Amino acid sequence: MKVFESSVSPKGQITLPLEVRRRWGIKAKDRVAIHVEGERVTIMPVRSPVDESYGVLPQLSRRISVEEMTEIAAEEHAQDIIRDGR
Repeated sequence: MKVFESSVSPKGQITLPLEVRRRWGIKAKDRVAIHVEGERVTIMPVRSPVDESYGVLPQLSRRISVEEMTEIAAEEHAQDIIRDGR
């Protein structure tokens, strides 16, 4: 485990070392989560829902129209309602 040190500014800000920012893909204006557990503080990048879901779905085998997409979404929504008993 590598250990980095950073000082705290009068405003309570710290600078993440360049190596850490590069490794985790953290850029200016990105958000980070700060977890406190006992005496341990962990800083992790926060990914947007779009970033998190990128590549989750398989590629379509063919192009579909907006109408087909709307029909598929409506059918899935109806199935969700039936399953959830709403």
